[in-house]
Amino acid sequence: MKITIVGAGLVGLASAHALAAEGHRVTVIDREGPAAGASQGNAGWLAHTDIDPIASPKMLRRVPKFLLDPLGPLAIRPSYLIPILPWLARLVWASRPENLARSVEALVSLQKLAMPAWTRLSGGLGLGKLIHRRGGLFVFDDEAAFRRAKGHFAKQRALGIACDLLDAAELRQLEPALSDQIVAAAFFPDAAHVSDPRQVTQALFDAAMARDIHFEKADIRAVEPGPPVRLVMRSGDTLTADRVVIAAGAWSRPLAASLGDVVPLDTERGYNVSFPGVTGLLSRPVSFDGQGFVATPLDSGLRVGGAVELGGLALPPNHARTRALYAKATRYIRDMPPFESGSTWMGFRPSIPDSLPVIGPARAAPDVIYAFGHGHYGLTQSAVTGALVADLIAGRSPPIDLARFSPQRF
Repeated sequence: MKITIVGAGLVGLASAHALAAEGHRVTVIDREGPAAGASQGNAGWLAHTDIDPIASPKMLRRVPKFLLDPLGPLAIRPSYLIPILPWLARLVWASRPENLARSVEALVSLQKLAMPAWTRLSGGLGLGKLIHRRGGLFVFDDEAAFRRAKGHFAKQRALGIACDLLDAAELRQLEPALSDQIVAAAFFPDAAHVSDPRQVTQALFDAAMARDIHFEKADIRAVEPGPPVRLVMRSGDTLTADRVVIAAGAWSRPLAASLGDVVPLDTERGYNVSFPGVTGLLSRPVSFDGQGFVATPLDSGLRVGGAVELGGLALPPNHARTRALYAKATRYIRDMPPFESGSTWMGFRPSIPDSLPVIGPARAAPDVIYAFGHGHYGLTQSAVTGALVADLIAGRSPPIDLARFSPQRF
């Protein structure tokens, strides 16, 4: 079939490869180009060991404290408070125990498939060297918080996720650059990270071009049901396809709305600072409990980033948040380079209140498949999402129940 994918990020390109492997004629369309959004600036962590939705009672308990600090792990831009209220209401609803349990079950089912899918995709394209399998660390600066977290680590072990608990001395054997403020850690030996998110996305794009997947730069403003499906550009021109995949990340909501699907997609704005050439401080990604940031040793340099800012797509960045992340990092990582030597970035995580992506057909157009809303797990879940998109288009039963990911679940 002739299949058009809207979005040249990680999810779109993974879907393009999965569909081209089945003999379809694939075109990828993007308003900018490959790796233009969150696919270039994320933390680079293949975090398939994570099983916690953002929506949870634990997170809700922390919200008042976070909101008292405008530069803390969670902030809402004042001018965006009214627009984000419906999304926040759904977040609270998703945090109810019965809803959270269903979200965890669905997230675990997807995460279990994430690394095998990445292994197949990267191996088939000769990109295995871009994935580093050195594990990942969750570190604590408070013994009481570490003790409270042990029950959660036990839950992860019960799901088959390898997890080793480390004291301060054991931790510093792995990462000597971590300061004495870090008192304990959980080490996940099966976690991984990539060489650099932009490099990986560009490599997927280059491999797509090499296998005769086509690319067109265009701004799609609406999708109309078929057959054939029509894509309407902002210029007024149209394209047609037998099938369409919407994988436009944070910009997917109006395209879904053009087909009658009201999806509560918003953006968690993430910030980072990257230090080119700084490659010796850490050996693996480190997440700092309760601080809202991670540090990742990319091949291109050290990246420090994270936090959540609810502010939509239009407001300018507030890089005072980036400086605040950096200030925290200097407390926990020795010999950090000066802030001015780094490059700052802000990007848009496409986020759904229940922390589950939208994967499934449009209500009014079964020939259109949605694949967006992965939040903090876009890199992690991109390869498996591409495989699931191929299953749906082929009419095969997917290996997991996609009901919890349905665009109609709202």
